[in-house]
Amino acid sequence: MLTGRTMAPTTSSTFRDVLNRGVVIPAMPLALNAARKLDERRQRALCRYYLEVGSGGLAVGVHTTQFAIREPAHGLFEPVLALAAEEMDRAQANRPEPIVRIGGICGRTAQATAEARTLRDLGYHAGLLSLAALARDDDHARLAHCREVAQAIPLVGFYLQEAVGGPKLSYDFWREFAEIPNVAAVKIAPFNRYRTLDVVRAVAESGREDVALYTGNDDQIVLDLLTPFRFDVAGRPVERRIVGGLLGHWSVWTLRAVELLRECRTLATGDSPIPADLFRKAVAVTDSNAAFFDAANGFAGCIAGLHEVLRRQGLLEGLWCLDPAESLSPGQAEEIDRVYQAYPELNDDAFVREHLDDWLA
Repeated sequence: MLTGRTMAPTTSSTFRDVLNRGVVIPAMPLALNAARKLDERRQRALCRYYLEVGSGGLAVGVHTTQFAIREPAHGLFEPVLALAAEEMDRAQANRPEPIVRIGGICGRTAQATAEARTLRDLGYHAGLLSLAALARDDDHARLAHCREVAQAIPLVGFYLQEAVGGPKLSYDFWREFAEIPNVAAVKIAPFNRYRTLDVVRAVAESGREDVALYTGNDDQIVLDLLTPFRFDVAGRPVERRIVGGLLGHWSVWTLRAVELLRECRTLATGDSPIPADLFRKAVAVTDSNAAFFDAANGFAGCIAGLHEVLRRQGLLEGLWCLDPAESLSPGQAEEIDRVYQAYPELNDDAFVREHLDDWLA
């Protein structure tokens, strides 16, 4: 059973300070047992894994957690959020800065506002706002929706790729979205370079230096983190950086993700040339993601693929999703075998083996 929450200790930094510096934020998978019920023990182990390897926050109730947790038949939205909040409270005692707590928000305005209030009541800092439910609406309606939800909690905008239900969002939408005072960040995940540029340029031209940019482009993680995005704004050059990642891909091999972000940030803020090996690593990361996310089959097995990696490590017991039809695609397990063999330096299996018993205790 879930226990009562304890308040996280006060620190001198705010969650916005941490977000703007740039951190690893894994998108939390959902741990289920063979009966497709919440496996609380393994859900807690996942939280402990992510926090122990140095993640700066967690994103819970998002696509990787399975949007279906909101359905009344499952009733898992608040329990999973509360469990993760407890584990973040626990870890916060040993952290000098806030652990960034982001919860997913879905649905039309009434549902989204109610979810935002739930997040706020559970101590979450911000809501990652999916606009999939407004796919048929125009920009005016979408922006009105965003402004309403932002009254309840700070927002992380979310450009979700169309392949998994996200609408196409224009430069004009993002330019106006950046004007909403309670916007804290944007997760850029259209898996499309043109649309990625739309978001970064819109934020740059808004003049908002307090809106953090995070990659959700699991197919371009390294290049997003290394690229200086420079635009002419009112006759002067303005440069913005994508400072961190809020990624489903970073829910596996997360220790290496923390190391990767540290390496990219060091190079992005220094004067040294980017070594060719890092571009080779960019290819390896994207190739691995293609296997995990099942790019060959239109991302049909993207959640199950992450589960399979975590199952191999012992963090999950099985691949079970809330939808019994959702599993690995034909050939996907073999693709995961391939990238494991091709890029052994990218996995953190040895670290997980060393600590797994403690996380499961």
